[in-house]
Parts: sequence; structure tokens; C-alpha cells
Amino acid sequence: MSDGEVKDSNGTVLNEGDSVQLIKDLKVKGAGETLKRGTTIKNIHLTSNDEEIECRTGSIKGLVLKTCFLKKV
Repeated sequence: MSDGEVKDSNGTVLNEGDSVQLIKDLKVKGAGETLKRGTTIKNIHLTSNDEEIECRTGSIKGLVLKTCFLKKV
């Protein structure tokens, strides 16, 4: 993990295990699936990059998302 703070699109600090919500529809390359705006993702994991988090959805495991597309719930 990095020393910097990981922040969502609104500037709210994200912590390990938080829940976040998508603010935009995102097409997932390789999965042939689109994550819809408003989808809640629980139990996120922080990465070494301050602009990315790791998570899983019902059908996709090991998904990495940019924090600019997320807001804390």
C-alpha cells in the first residue's frame, strides 16, 4: 500500500473494506460485460496506486477500477 491517501471522485478518503458506488457505466474489457451506473461494490482493497482500487463483482473477480469513477457509499 502507498503512503498517500486514496480518494474517490468527490475527494472523500477511501479505506480498506469500504463500499463504493459507480458514477458512470463502465465496459469491462475481456469480460464482455458492462457495469451499470449506481452499482454498489462492497469490501474494496487498496492497491499501491493511489488512483486505483481492487474489487470483485458477482461475476468478475480481481477487477481493478479507477477511483475517478467511484463515490463512497
